[in-house]
Amino acid sequence: MRKWEDLLSFSAVVLFFILLNIHSDQLFFRWDLTEEKRFSINPATERLLNNLPDEVKIDVFLDGPLNAEFEHLKQAIQETLDEFKIQSNGKLDFRFVDPNDFADPRQKRAFQQSIINKGIPQTTLFDVSANGEQTQRLIYPGALISYKGKQKGVLLLKGNSARSSQEQINQSIEGVEFELASAIKELSQTQSKKIAIIQGHDELTPMEMTEAINALKKKYYVAEVNDMSTLNQFDGIIVAQPKKKFPNRDKYYIDQYLMNGGNAMFLMDRVQMNKDSIPLGGTYAFGYDLNIEDLLFRLGVRPNIDLIQDQQAGLIEIVAGNFGDKANLKKLPWPYFMYLNTFSEHPIVRNMNVVYGKFVSSLDTVKSKGIKKTPLVYTSNYSRARKMPNIISLDEIKEVNQKELFNAPHIPVAYLLEGKFQSLYANRFPPKGIPKSSLIKSSKKETKVIVMGDADIIKNEINPITGKMESIEFDRFQNQSLSNLDFLMNAMDYLTDEEGLILARNKKVTIRPLDSFKIREEKTMWQWLNVGVPVMITILLGIGFIYQRRRKYNK
Repeated sequence: MRKWEDLLSFSAVVLFFILLNIHSDQLFFRWDLTEEKRFSINPATERLLNNLPDEVKIDVFLDGPLNAEFEHLKQAIQETLDEFKIQSNGKLDFRFVDPNDFADPRQKRAFQQSIINKGIPQTTLFDVSANGEQTQRLIYPGALISYKGKQKGVLLLKGNSARSSQEQINQSIEGVEFELASAIKELSQTQSKKIAIIQGHDELTPMEMTEAINALKKKYYVAEVNDMSTLNQFDGIIVAQPKKKFPNRDKYYIDQYLMNGGNAMFLMDRVQMNKDSIPLGGTYAFGYDLNIEDLLFRLGVRPNIDLIQDQQAGLIEIVAGNFGDKANLKKLPWPYFMYLNTFSEHPIVRNMNVVYGKFVSSLDTVKSKGIKKTPLVYTSNYSRARKMPNIISLDEIKEVNQKELFNAPHIPVAYLLEGKFQSLYANRFPPKGIPKSSLIKSSKKETKVIVMGDADIIKNEINPITGKMESIEFDRFQNQSLSNLDFLMNAMDYLTDEEGLILARNKKVTIRPLDSFKIREEKTMWQWLNVGVPVMITILLGIGFIYQRRRKYNK
């Protein structure tokens, strides 16, 4: 009887595992046991991939011989794409391509140029082998995403250039998910959000914002708007460097747009001057009266009538006498042109490179109940604010190296305001001709506003020598790549993104570097431990086995 009970128990266990194996393909789950959840993806990214209407193909060009740091980046990209492929239910496929793997040099050059034309610049990889031999190789750390005949190049090597190369790689790893998911969303979305570029108050012209508008149009429907009464049809608005007063009616419509759940980005220059007069002995700078300051104050921030100087300065080209019969041009640090590379941990600015600002004003926050105020961008450790009105002259170049003068560290120049705002007109009458019954006294839903004390970050300057437009993504004087456009695009993504895709930029991967000194000092010991100890254990076990066998059979 006992035998049959054991047989039935064993059969039940076998049957259970057979049934479990049959149905296990219908049960899918993954556990991410890493401390920083590096194999988990943002819920918004999951929803995007789960609902892909068609197939997505991704070619990653980071392949071939790489050093340890770029191998780490490549591995992170592959891990992310593996997760993307699983979440897409088979609608996403990818491959790694080596742009240097061509026998024909002409085909190789043509292929590499096509990658560059897609917006993936080449990077020179320097490596030193164990025997001291140096190698140099061009790599293309990016991906080309294809969807329904459309393509988009994505640069995956990003980060703050003020950090070490290892930290930049780590920052790039943290941004892989967002960069890829954002591009997939851009290609696959059927309906674009609407952005209004406010005009009519002597703002930056569309020509002066050519690069910014072109970038926005790749992702959004963009329109220039003079009639403020039409704002409610837009998901976000941009007010860039107004120089004329806002009529009360326009201010009212902007206020009501925000109360109705709209989102806005204000790029404000509070100080006016004749910049052409600066090299001619100086110019008088004083504040604008734009009749919109009270609205910003009600939202929770006050752009100050001042100009910030920073020792982390850009260069200005000036004439320093003559060299023969030609002007002697010199490039000198100009403290009003500043490299902004101190950011908060907010996803808008996290791991960004340098933002280049010119004649930037500081911001103060004011009491505003229920509003969350997040500083986004700061000056460096060595900065100061000069109150206006005042004289701006080239003589101030002499003060750049006087450290004691730059005693105001980390002045905030950009703020994010979030919450349910109170209308400026809650206790006022609307402008003449607008019925009071239409007034909304407080926000209907959570609203987001970004205010920055500079609009030159999105302004395309004209090169006086060539007459050509200069990019806001590159400083030719210092041969420095800039993140001005990234800041604008991230800001608009955050303002208009209801799904929360940009929160993928919050991913954090901790660097756990090895101690190079300990490696050199303890290398021999660990080699002996890893190689010698297993051999010794095997020998001892063998001796013990032989000894035990002899004892057994000698009896």
